[in-house]
Amino acid sequence: MSSKDSPDCERIPAIRVMLMPKDTNAMGTIFGGIILSYIDQAGAVDGYRFVSGRLVTASMREVEFHYPVFVGDVVSFYTEVLRFGNTSMTVKITVEAERRVRGQGKVKVTEAEVVYVHVDDHNRPIPIDRKPA
Repeated sequence: MSSKDSPDCERIPAIRVMLMPKDTNAMGTIFGGIILSYIDQAGAVDGYRFVSGRLVTASMREVEFHYPVFVGDVVSFYTEVLRFGNTSMTVKITVEAERRVRGQGKVKVTEAEVVYVHVDDHNRPIPIDRKPA
């Protein structure tokens, strides 16, 4: 995917990180599990706009790795709440890498859907507080 295919630059990412050598796998690219961890964090950042208590990750669906992420890439995690249930929400996370070192611009590298459940102190599901109008 070329930089012209990447999402609008005016969106604000839930999180941005620069990936470092400690995050690489045996192939020299960023380990997929590192990206999954950031996906989970970014989705939760967005999810906490709608709950006053705790969120837990129930599932990750439709995780698609399109391109590798490299050391030195600045990676942005954009979020969008797709659905609300009574106690859960589904958040879509789109991941873009800005390839500064390679001079390739922005590339959509990964996307996923994550389901979060609002829970009480005993990990029992409870209704979501604030759904958007």
